[in-house]
Amino acid sequence: MTRLFATGLVLSAIAAAGAGGYVAGTRGVPVPGLDRFTRPAVPEPKPAPTGPIVYYRHPDGTALYALEPRKTEDGRDFLALHASQDVSFDDEAPPSSPEAAAKGERKPLYYRHPMGLPDTSPVPRKDAMGMDYLPVYAGEDADEKLITLSPGRVQRSGVRSEPVSRRTITRSIRVPGTVQLDERRVAVVATRSDAFIQEVAPVTTGDRVAKGDRLVRLYSPEIATASAQFLTELNAAARGAPEGGARQRLENLGIPAEIVAEIERSRKVPITIGWSAPREGIVLERNVVEGMKVAAGDTLFRLADISTIWVNADVPEGELAAVRIGAPVTVRLRGRPETVFQGKVGLIYPQVAEATRTTKVRVELANPNGMLLPNMYADVEIGSGDGVSALTVPDSSVIDTGTRRIVILDRGEGRFEPREVTLGQHGDGRVAISDGVADGDRVVVSANFLIDAESNLKAALSGLNPPEAKPSETKSFDAKSSETKP
Repeated sequence: MTRLFATGLVLSAIAAAGAGGYVAGTRGVPVPGLDRFTRPAVPEPKPAPTGPIVYYRHPDGTALYALEPRKTEDGRDFLALHASQDVSFDDEAPPSSPEAAAKGERKPLYYRHPMGLPDTSPVPRKDAMGMDYLPVYAGEDADEKLITLSPGRVQRSGVRSEPVSRRTITRSIRVPGTVQLDERRVAVVATRSDAFIQEVAPVTTGDRVAKGDRLVRLYSPEIATASAQFLTELNAAARGAPEGGARQRLENLGIPAEIVAEIERSRKVPITIGWSAPREGIVLERNVVEGMKVAAGDTLFRLADISTIWVNADVPEGELAAVRIGAPVTVRLRGRPETVFQGKVGLIYPQVAEATRTTKVRVELANPNGMLLPNMYADVEIGSGDGVSALTVPDSSVIDTGTRRIVILDRGEGRFEPREVTLGQHGDGRVAISDGVADGDRVVVSANFLIDAESNLKAALSGLNPPEAKPSETKSFDAKSSETKP
């Protein structure tokens, strides 16, 4: 009995205390010592952020970022976020205002295909590969080409952009070439009648001769006969007889004018005639020896003036459109790479070699020291370009899909837009853009392929195709399929 009585007293005390606490709580009566149990728990302080400032975020928690300090429209400062606070590429600060909370609770208008195909759905669904359709919210479908990335992702991915600039595109075409003789400076020494070689000058192949140097002394019966007839006419002319055609015959046989004048002065017929070099140059061929007989037209010597020489470069057919007459050329001999010759394109030959699919381009060079020799190999660098300035972007900014060429425009604050462009001439690490960008636009030049890998970019690229139908305008893909079934 005693134990039961004690238990009843304890239960009665507990009930009385509970009732008293209820009355005190509902009527606002303070109870000493009760605040220990009703005081709200104090949250543990968060650790201080560490690391450098990565970017700045809107104080209301909306998806507005900046890489530099800035203010809102009502004058409040953006919040600085350090590296320790940006631990994920996809994290976002929770809404800190009713407006931001209301924005976070918005409902999607419809769902679009994750790979950018023109297929939409009014409800969540998956494609044939099991990928979720992407929600499209109010305001996002107004500019579907834009891709938005957080500043943290932009910075960590190494995204870098440059402005579109107007420049003159130039580039160098490097091709092999060979040194050739100037065809206009080659001469052949020959007689116009049969003759016997009486004496040959001590010159050999490769020797340099001057214009007028005697090369051979020969005897020609036909020249001797014409000289005797010329002397007879001269004597007859002294007696008043008209002069005949002997002088013209000697000229037709190629007798130099000084020899004809000597016959007229001395009134003697020379037994042998000296044959001289018609121009200065080097001896390419020597085909005579003393005592031999040569026929009319036989080549005795072949001379070439190498003070000016040609370099013929073999330009591939695909590069030919970029070569212009008068374009600057730099020539380096393979045997003397330290020596540089400057010239200009003088002629583009009017045919393409069938075997090599190349066209010869001729460059004329001065060769005062005789360093350039026929058949030498040379490395030729031809400058190309029309000299007209155009809008240009770096080569690395262009994504070539094979059928389209795309650049990614940097719209600022983590927004990017793919834009199809028309390319022009390449050169100096840049490419001309004839259509698709404007002066002052900024294009992504690094990490653009990482942006291209984003699934939302694939959807944005579909904006370059015909616009897709929205569920409010047409029925979904499934509804269409079900209507076509009998």
